[in-house]
Amino acid sequence: MSRDENNVTLDDAGPDGNAYRLQEQIGFILRKAHQRHVAIFAAHIGDLTPPQFAALARLRDVGETSQNQLGALVAMDAATIKGVIDRLKARGLVTLSRHAGDRRRLMVGLTPQGREAVERLVPLAKTITAETLAPLTAREAETLARLLGKIA
Repeated sequence: MSRDENNVTLDDAGPDGNAYRLQEQIGFILRKAHQRHVAIFAAHIGDLTPPQFAALARLRDVGETSQNQLGALVAMDAATIKGVIDRLKARGLVTLSRHAGDRRRLMVGLTPQGREAVERLVPLAKTITAETLAPLTAREAETLARLLGKIA
């Protein structure tokens, strides 16, 4: 059977039954897809990283929330979300404050500049998604999203 990097079969063990082809492993394929998506993202939104945009987009959706809750909402651990928030704060896109009832809780909210930025960037994010999924039919894109959701 002929094979190229765009025609992947995951179940072909080869004649010895133990073949391992890196390019056919799901982690490798996911990483390549992620690299492609990040390159597309950078071409459209060069001044923010995908995690920074994700934090801004979720803050747009939920309003002010705790740093820990924001991390959970964007699937980032505590150390990662702290770094993301620190960089967004340094750029004037988010504010940090202590929760009125629990001084240990750090609250994160959008600044007016952050709100303007995310409103301007959401249409670009939709373009990025469309460009990332462009090699697929609409049905394939829906299936991919559903299947990835099952393993995420």
